[in-house]
Amino acid sequence: MNEMDMTQIPRHIAIIMDGNGRWAQKHKLPRSAGHQQGVEAIRDVIKMASQLKVRVLTLYAFSTENWKRPEEEVSFLMKLLVEYLKKEIEELHKQNVIIRTIGDLSAFPLRVQREIEKAKEKTAANNGLIMNIALNYGSRNEIGRALKTIAEKYKEQIISSEDFTDEIIGAYLDTKGLPDPDLLIRTSGEKRISNFLLWQIAYAELYFTDVLWPDFRGEDLIKAIVDYQLRQRRFGGLG
Repeated sequence: MNEMDMTQIPRHIAIIMDGNGRWAQKHKLPRSAGHQQGVEAIRDVIKMASQLKVRVLTLYAFSTENWKRPEEEVSFLMKLLVEYLKKEIEELHKQNVIIRTIGDLSAFPLRVQREIEKAKEKTAANNGLIMNIALNYGSRNEIGRALKTIAEKYKEQIISSEDFTDEIIGAYLDTKGLPDPDLLIRTSGEKRISNFLLWQIAYAELYFTDVLWPDFRGEDLIKAIVDYQLRQRRFGGLG
């Protein structure tokens, strides 16, 4: 904390929460235990991000590719998401957290969709940290959906070809209204983007750590931010 410049806190931090399965394997536990322990990391990181006045925290919780996992694991993840929202919503509301989601929720069971909507409605009037959960999310899918909508607007002559700008595409992405990520963190030592926010992270700083997600805590978030603050962001210029 002593090394941190509180005037240079990233507005938007995105995290690929990776390593639950390896954490479970390391501790000779079922994969479900890794996912459960990962919830503890979410709780601690949200608390720290709120304390540091981060504006947006986007968490990659379930990707469009995660449906390829065994049905038993997918069912457990759905159950865990519902339990998390039911158990944590009052505390998140007390912390003034706003819950948003990106991704196509229509593929989820109705009970899961209802719980997500309840959490979003309850926290809609808050003005603290935006907890942006990526659920059934894939960046290529998101961009494809946005372009399809734009094409329909063009066909209906609501927009013209001159309107096809970066801004208009951004306005039809799931993250519309949010600043692009300043910092992208991936845990577990893997160095891939994995179809996450491909449009939005064009100029984000990337931070990779060997820490498995269930072991990631507020102190690790601080380390990532300090590393971010040591970099010079040029955005294609000379700085």
